[in-house]
Amino acid sequence: MESKRGRPSKFKPEFVKQAEKLCALGATDEEIASFFEVEVRTIYRWKLDNNDFCQALKAGKDSADERVERSLYQKAVGYRQQAVKIFMPAGAENPVYAEYVEHLAPDTTAAIFWLKNRRPNDWREKATTTHEAGDTLGALLGTISEMPRLGK
Repeated sequence: MESKRGRPSKFKPEFVKQAEKLCALGATDEEIASFFEVEVRTIYRWKLDNNDFCQALKAGKDSADERVERSLYQKAVGYRQQAVKIFMPAGAENPVYAEYVEHLAPDTTAAIFWLKNRRPNDWREKATTTHEAGDTLGALLGTISEMPRLGK
């Protein structure tokens, strides 16, 4: 039986759940490495050596990505949210809290970004280029041939 060489791993089973929570909060591999006080290469090694750790990172990152996707969608189509305005009338002892529904308009940039990614065949930028080098190249060559030559 062959023994492992090198320094013992700092990996602990409780890192699996911690890493998943960090990823769900939007942490990158570099930030996770900083949290565990290891090099990012160590995080990559832990992913290779421990399937539970690898799957936890994927699950956490998927959760964060889904939240961003929902937020982008809401920004693209517009939404309503509960809000509170706080007033302090002159001479009043306490502030007045006024609840209301805030309406946020759709954001064109978010909508275009969403559509370019979800329906690229319909929304990608279509660049068309035409080449008419014949006339331009001929004129350029004619100009060059008419230039005086050095040494004559």
